Amino acid sequence: MGTSSDGEQHTAHEGGPYGALRQLLDGRWTCRAFRPEPVPRETVERLLRLAQRTPSWCNTQPWQVELTEGAGTERFRAALLEHVRTQPPAPDFPFPERYAGVYRDRRRACGFQLYDALDIARDDREGRWRQTLRNFELFDAPHVALVTTEADLGVYGAVDCGLYLNSFLLAAQSLGLGAAPQAALASYAPFVREHFGLPENRRVVAGVSFGHPDLDHPVNGFRTAREDVPAAVTWHPN
Repeated sequence: MGTSSDGEQHTAHEGGPYGALRQLLDGRWTCRAFRPEPVPRETVERLLRLAQRTPSWCNTQPWQVELTEGAGTERFRAALLEHVRTQPPAPDFPFPERYAGVYRDRRRACGFQLYDALDIARDDREGRWRQTLRNFELFDAPHVALVTTEADLGVYGAVDCGLYLNSFLLAAQSLGLGAAPQAALASYAPFVREHFGLPENRRVVAGVSFGHPDLDHPVNGFRTAREDVPAAVTWHPN
């Protein structure tokens, strides 16, 4: 595609694959309230076929996905919520030890947006706990995908699963679905293994609740910000 100036070339890119990817990335958001109707199996399979194209270290493709629908979702939702109410977290991968500096600031900004959208006061601990439990209610989603990796592959298996999760989220966005990536679900890894009958060598990386978004719910009305490129990239020209 020939162009006569940088500006024209930029415009051409915006209309091609670059533009399509940018539209998906700009449009994607974390859905925290879903409508109850299930996603047709054909649509879910289209989503999974796209996610399966994810690159991985030496093409190992370490992700395995436990995906629920119908009564399977309801059984998992009810059992998980009961477990969370009585048992301590037990993740396979260590959670962050602390959030400091800009990481703390970004995390707090996201949390304030969430609680403001729901009219939960910052000193309302009970209200915050109720919202935390919404993670384990899967935000009323009709489906959840639990992503696991092989223990022997270590951190790089988990990294590859992170790439898979991103592909999954963008595929859902491309199909008009809402999705919520949830590290919270991985915080009860032994329960997940037992519930789905997984072997001990599978490590739980994360979950994704997904379905049709409830766009009228106030929790779905805010969007988080992203830093500009200079905040994340250091150039070394020499």
